Amino acid sequence: MFPIGDDDQGSGRGPAIVTIALIVLNVLVFMLELGQGSEASLQSFITAWGVVPREYSVGRDLPPLIPFPFWATLITSMFLHGGWMHLGGNMLYLWIFGDNIERAMGSVRYLIFYLICGIAAGFAHIMFAGGSAVPSVGASGAISGVLGGYLLLFPHNRVRVLSRAGVTSVPAIVVLGFWIVIQLISQVGSIGRTSEGGGVAYMAHIGGFVAGLVLVKLFAARPAAALAR
Repeated sequence: MFPIGDDDQGSGRGPAIVTIALIVLNVLVFMLELGQGSEASLQSFITAWGVVPREYSVGRDLPPLIPFPFWATLITSMFLHGGWMHLGGNMLYLWIFGDNIERAMGSVRYLIFYLICGIAAGFAHIMFAGGSAVPSVGASGAISGVLGGYLLLFPHNRVRVLSRAGVTSVPAIVVLGFWIVIQLISQVGSIGRTSEGGGVAYMAHIGGFVAGLVLVKLFAARPAAALAR
């Protein structure tokens, strides 16, 4: 199932400014990545600004260095992506589901919620990855928090998905439930890999999702039912 929209798209309640700004910022940072030139320069850039679990194990920044404390990468890594598909998939999910959460929380609370979920995702990855020197990047953890919040606030929303049968509308709880099951299965399948292995940081996705579930009611400014009227 490939989501392409939901009940609340174009609802007329004004633009979701923070969601749009986050998408624009992610795209701009990706353009900065593309401008690094050589493959070696790009890899150095990703390693410098991504989350490298080994840095958290030793408690200091490791080369290539950044002009900030090493833990700043918990935030900077959220705006880096490993390719066009990585960026596009994340921004699609943020565009579809983020506006609802922003309207439920208000723009400022939503931004704080988004960043906290991303940080929680980073910590979840660090705890699981041990002393890995492989950098982790992407908005997936923060967006996973948005999905967790959406699941609690808008479980009865309909999401339009593209499947083999064409475009159809299914309950949000089905789409997001399917998503988290895939993450859990993928994480179990990754346990046997070494800490130096690459691939997707599924534990970050799960950590962000759980953070979203736990925190969404604290940040929601209005009940979801009021938004639906």
